[in-house]
Amino acid sequence: MAELSFSEKKVLLAIKELGAGASIQQIREKAGLEKVEEASSAASWLQTKGLVQISEKITKFISLGAEGKAFYENGLPERRALLLVSNGGKTMKDLSDEMKGETQIALGWLKRKGWVVLGKELVLTDAGKRAISEAGADEWTIEKLSEGPAEASALDANVIALLKSRQNVIEEKETVERTYSLTAEGKKLASSGLDMKEQVSQLTPELIQSGKWREVELRKYDVNTFAPAVYPGKSHPLRQTIDEIREIFLQMGFTEIDGDFVESAFWDMDVLFVPQDHPAREMQDTFYLSNPKAMPVDDDLLVKKVKKIHETGGNTGSIGWGGTWSKEKAQRGMLRTHTTVETIRHLAQHAEPPVKAFMIGKVFRREAIDFKHLAEFHQIEGIVMEKKASLKMLLGMIREFYSRMGFKDVRFRPGYFPYTEPSMEIEVMLNGKWMELGGSGIFRPEVVAPFKIRYPVLAWGMGLERLAMLRLGLSDIRDLYISDMDWLRKAPIR
Repeated sequence: MAELSFSEKKVLLAIKELGAGASIQQIREKAGLEKVEEASSAASWLQTKGLVQISEKITKFISLGAEGKAFYENGLPERRALLLVSNGGKTMKDLSDEMKGETQIALGWLKRKGWVVLGKELVLTDAGKRAISEAGADEWTIEKLSEGPAEASALDANVIALLKSRQNVIEEKETVERTYSLTAEGKKLASSGLDMKEQVSQLTPELIQSGKWREVELRKYDVNTFAPAVYPGKSHPLRQTIDEIREIFLQMGFTEIDGDFVESAFWDMDVLFVPQDHPAREMQDTFYLSNPKAMPVDDDLLVKKVKKIHETGGNTGSIGWGGTWSKEKAQRGMLRTHTTVETIRHLAQHAEPPVKAFMIGKVFRREAIDFKHLAEFHQIEGIVMEKKASLKMLLGMIREFYSRMGFKDVRFRPGYFPYTEPSMEIEVMLNGKWMELGGSGIFRPEVVAPFKIRYPVLAWGMGLERLAMLRLGLSDIRDLYISDMDWLRKAPIR
């Protein structure tokens, strides 16, 4: 009894007086409450406390749709066609001329109902002859529904199924009628004598100053009682992942860099020793721009160095890619396809060690969008240049990074990237399976030579969305960008 609110007590007594099967409107009036919602809320709480039982009766109503109303006014298309055919000597063309846009519908139902034999000339069957003077069950039903909605249980289910097969002829609507009654425990409590003293949930300055606090009862609370979940405002899960990765890089002594979405092919590909006939340069992989269509490269000396390396390998010990390198292709404007373009720019401006930089940025590729691909996504990139940098150092840093991300088991396998040698794929263990998360390697001499970089450059990168999917338990990459409010509310705060 101590757990009941004043409204709950009123509703409990009202149901007792009204008896089983009372409606919420009757309860509201009997309890003297202003709003139906107040009575409904109190009754729901009484139900959770085992004092009230709520019964629901679901009734389905059938009414005419837009097409059904037109059929009531003008008759069914097959009925009108039947009357035309009954005059004799009618062909398909005659019927088409008379029925206009309803010809196919009328013919289909004439055949389905067995009213005519289709041929060079339309001939009535015995059923069709009888139908001229006898309305069908579907027509009787349409006429009945023209008077207003009817309970589905009062109509022939087969006829309703027939009408449902026709578009917009009928509409279905369900109504829920709730009735309330006391449980055995509720009856016992209602009969025990309830203290109907007004309750308040908190003391206000007015209650204290007026002295009315002596006349009211402070409501008791049960901390174990169900209460709706409250979801605080928080960052998007993808933003949380970005912030976490940024914090890890900063803790490891890296400097964050940034860059523009629009780049020239020179910096996005040529500087990174990607051959000009590489498949990644084709339209299916790259968003080339019409404005700016070309982005001139002003550093003629750098252009000459890159050209020489592509064609002959320059002084790097490489033989290059051969052929003739095209400056025109290199100057094409495009949306950047990876964040490595920004790290090589940073190295060009910081050719002396030590260099430790990272970037988290958006990239663009002409991908067919599906559960694991987007045309617009994020990459995470880290580079280190030191005098004694080595492959062993690279492996150690990658293990440390992924360990801080929560992946303890990390392994590497040989891979290929045009701008690193050696190159490695990075895999982590998740739920008993090895999952590829990124690539890594040491920049090739052909990449660093034009900038007079004399020391090893270690690099690794990964896709942000794939990492976020693994950590959030998602199987479709598109879910990260769909505003599913329920998922966003329940996503954990990291």
